[in-house]
Amino acid sequence: MDLFEYQARDLFAAHGVPVLGAVVVDTPEAAVDAAKSLGDGLKVVKAQVKIGGRGKAGGVKLAKTDEELTEHAAAILGMDIKGHTVHKVMIAEGAEIAEEYYFSVLLDRANRTYLAMASREGGMEIEELAVERPEALARIPVDALTGIDAAKAAEIVEAGKFPEDVKDQVADVVQKLWQVFVAEDALLVEVNPLVKTPDGKIIALDGKVSLDENAAFRHASHEELVDHAAADPLEAKAKAKGLNYVKLDGEVGIIGNGAGLVMSTLDVVAYAGENFGGTKPANFLDIGGGASAEVMANGLEVILSDPQVKSVFVNVFGGITACDAVANGIVQAFQLLSDRGEAVTRPLVVRLDGNNAELGRSILTEANLPLLEQVDTMDGAASRAAELAAQGA
Repeated sequence: MDLFEYQARDLFAAHGVPVLGAVVVDTPEAAVDAAKSLGDGLKVVKAQVKIGGRGKAGGVKLAKTDEELTEHAAAILGMDIKGHTVHKVMIAEGAEIAEEYYFSVLLDRANRTYLAMASREGGMEIEELAVERPEALARIPVDALTGIDAAKAAEIVEAGKFPEDVKDQVADVVQKLWQVFVAEDALLVEVNPLVKTPDGKIIALDGKVSLDENAAFRHASHEELVDHAAADPLEAKAKAKGLNYVKLDGEVGIIGNGAGLVMSTLDVVAYAGENFGGTKPANFLDIGGGASAEVMANGLEVILSDPQVKSVFVNVFGGITACDAVANGIVQAFQLLSDRGEAVTRPLVVRLDGNNAELGRSILTEANLPLLEQVDTMDGAASRAAELAAQGA
């Protein structure tokens, strides 16, 4: 889960990282009153969107007066920045900047470790720096067991070629940012820029944090960081039901048991859809190993709530959960949905294979459920589901 800048700033502050005072508002009228809590002086109005390039897009403005504060907030709120609409702005204390630096720590999946990156040349062009002058961006592996202690922080500061007069301060901030990374179960913690003020102080002026959602069970407070306004309503509905669901831009709803099988199903449906006007998968939905009637009903309910879905492909390979249990789950799911007043109104194509497949197929045949077809092969079922979706478009 990516955080807004103001959320990252709050996490930094909670872990002792030096930051500037800031408040968040969602109307221009609230900007001036909110900013009074920050005292007098220069203020910065910053768009809160989960995308880079805000400055270049006009989403960061300096305000010297109350009039400018209101004017900038009004201009930035509602702005579209690379497809992201600005719903909130952060009003932050202004700071004089003597120098800009860069630091981040992230999960290095390729090397199965953590990676710290540091440079004495931070700012908006850090991506270009990494490409054009990679030697200016130090990359230091971080062992998961030892992390970033004082010795590793000193190594990072030295590799990043930070000025001598701020090395100790930067090393201290680096250790605190590592604490943010570990304590919050983050995948990325980035500060760009990490600035030196004219009086020699080091401040995290901007922050980017991405949290590991798989660790959410350890952090009840992280629920408060979720951007419900921007969340896809179907994904939110599925999450509330405990389903592994991802919304896609297609017409064939997909239900499978096991992430690998579902991923393969997406590919097969996309390939088959090329023969039917480019029909594509509408979602990823893994019901896992326990295809109970309730789970199947919830899955169908979520998928059928998507107006783009024109057909549904249920692709199950029986293993620990046998196909007869899945078939009974489908039959009961139809009844549960009917009892909820949400009867199935779009065609379903079911492919059962593996443990007790024949018994599962006979259960569905005897049930004679409306709009349900069975196809023996995965390719054949994918093709039929794509065909039905094209007919319903």
